[in-house]
Amino acid sequence: MKTYIVGGAVRDELLGVPVKDRDYVVVGATPAQMVAQGYTPVGKDFPVFLHPVTHDEYALARTERKTAPGYKGFVFHTDAEVTLEEDLIRRDLTINAMAKDADGTIVDPFGGRRDIEQRIFRHVSPTFAEDPVRILRLARFAARFPQFSVAPETNALMQAMVQAGEVDALVPERVWQELARGLMEVRPSRMFEVLRNCAALNRILPELDVLWGVPQPEQYHPEIDTGVHVMLVLDCAAQQAHSLPIRCAALLHDLGKGLTPPELWPRHHGHEMHGEQLVAAVCKRLKIPNECRDLALMTAREHGNIGRALELRAATIVSLFERCDALRKPQRFIDMLRAVECDHRGRPGFADTPFPQAAYLQSALAAAQTVSGGVVAGATQQRYPDQPARIPLAIREARIQAVAAAIAGAQAGD
Repeated sequence: MKTYIVGGAVRDELLGVPVKDRDYVVVGATPAQMVAQGYTPVGKDFPVFLHPVTHDEYALARTERKTAPGYKGFVFHTDAEVTLEEDLIRRDLTINAMAKDADGTIVDPFGGRRDIEQRIFRHVSPTFAEDPVRILRLARFAARFPQFSVAPETNALMQAMVQAGEVDALVPERVWQELARGLMEVRPSRMFEVLRNCAALNRILPELDVLWGVPQPEQYHPEIDTGVHVMLVLDCAAQQAHSLPIRCAALLHDLGKGLTPPELWPRHHGHEMHGEQLVAAVCKRLKIPNECRDLALMTAREHGNIGRALELRAATIVSLFERCDALRKPQRFIDMLRAVECDHRGRPGFADTPFPQAAYLQSALAAAQTVSGGVVAGATQQRYPDQPARIPLAIREARIQAVAAAIAGAQAGD
């Protein structure tokens, strides 16, 4: 019986980055022997045990066999005769197929250390093709380690998997789980670059994939290409360490431009309305959580209005607050402003340019919040006791006046 640290912990140690989690594999042991030594069994699909003191997870070395399409169609085999190399060969990438024994010796049967030095993602064996989740995982690793490139033979294998329909077998929850993790990495645009290069993005998020090649007005978008712009916006959100909902909103904000007929390019009038509909469909299909969905919907619908905020009348701004439920949920509105700020800065030459619209609208929202609906309602009811319909109109008018005063004050300050 021998224990090894395997996978990501070995990879990260060789890369010189902090090791967050350690996975252990035990070779030459049976479940009964593990229990006899005080380990607690917890695995359902294959034997995994909790250490009696540290409670770390220890898995018995295992092999696996593909039995059905998709990522769940596997049968696992574990016994004391399974070798460490047999366990490692079933892993996805060479950089994840290394082990370290108790004295610190690295076991590297598939060249993982070499690929780390050369910054290459390379599959361990042809069995990579049996699990479509590995395409998503590799893309996520590209977002975490953007200096790595995908080996040509690995990209070719992923293309073949897409053509064979393996990606179509992925369930929405797992797709979103991997995408969400990738969105929170250091450069999430790399995830989508990898997915596009193997044609998986067209199967997973065709509404996004179609944006590459769609032009925008050059005077506003020096990058011209909408897909390129969306990736710049997304990376801007990552650079600002924004939350997952903001990054999701950044990713989906311009989907509507994919529906503009080519004869109308590079203009995209009305893309916000089309975008809102597409975002709703994507979120429903991928079962994206409500917090991300709601912010993405608002951002798709309103980002044009936010960009024009300095030109809007007080009544229009109050209508914006009403549509966004900003008075009840001000933080969500502020998060939308952050997503739209990334939209503004996600263009070549605009990374450090001011975005006064955010402070302007936050000031207007603060002014609207000073209006007490109860006080206005009471005064209106006292004045017009038989006309309750006047109450919401009076509250709205009071908010418009408060916002107008805030706007006038801001303009006077300028």
